[in-house]
Amino acid sequence: MRELLAIDGERIVPPVRAILRAQGVPDDVETATNIIELAEQAIEMFSNLVSPVGVMYDLGVDEFAEVYQGEGLNEEMAPLEDIYRRASHLALFGVTIGEDIGRAISSLFDKNDLVLASMLDSAASRGTDNAAQELENMYVQRQKQSGSFGASDGALRFSPGYCGWHISAQRKLFDYLDPDETIISLNDSYLMSPLKSVSGVMIIGRKDIFEFDDSFPFCAECTHHSCRDRIISVMEQ
Repeated sequence: MRELLAIDGERIVPPVRAILRAQGVPDDVETATNIIELAEQAIEMFSNLVSPVGVMYDLGVDEFAEVYQGEGLNEEMAPLEDIYRRASHLALFGVTIGEDIGRAISSLFDKNDLVLASMLDSAASRGTDNAAQELENMYVQRQKQSGSFGASDGALRFSPGYCGWHISAQRKLFDYLDPDETIISLNDSYLMSPLKSVSGVMIIGRKDIFEFDDSFPFCAECTHHSCRDRIISVMEQ
């Protein structure tokens, strides 16, 4: 079933420290007042411009197998292929924080207000991740209410373009989501517009299915290895 979901914009506003961290400022470094003020200005702009919305589509393992296959360009060995086959529930998702923030970022860059533009871009990126997390939280809460999510279960989302799942899978994913109402479109290079959007699959299953080492060949090309923190978070759910 395909469903359009509203997301509370106030719940996805990133804190100042998250923006500074994205700008390369460590948490334990004293930050100049004017830099903090710029981060706060970016947050205020984000709060005034954000209009998050998501779309979700529940599907079975066999249906997702077709989406995962995409155009047959996935890495030969990828963790998601084993994970989804052992899932108890799956849902495709797409989420965006809207077009206005992207326009504001471009305008700031055009005016050569580079620092504020970069701050707002970081706020938008973090806010988009927060919006995806909100959608995942909604999905988990529904499963809990139906009795389909127990103490041994966890949830994790994956997106095409990461972890060996080729970005071309976006095409079949969008065929299922049909996200026109969310104002998300896909270009010929499989990139989404607005840029501050994210799509993928949310998976629920026993926590142990999400444990994998970042030792795949493509892991060497990853610059952040954020999967490590996300897996830890699943184990702590």
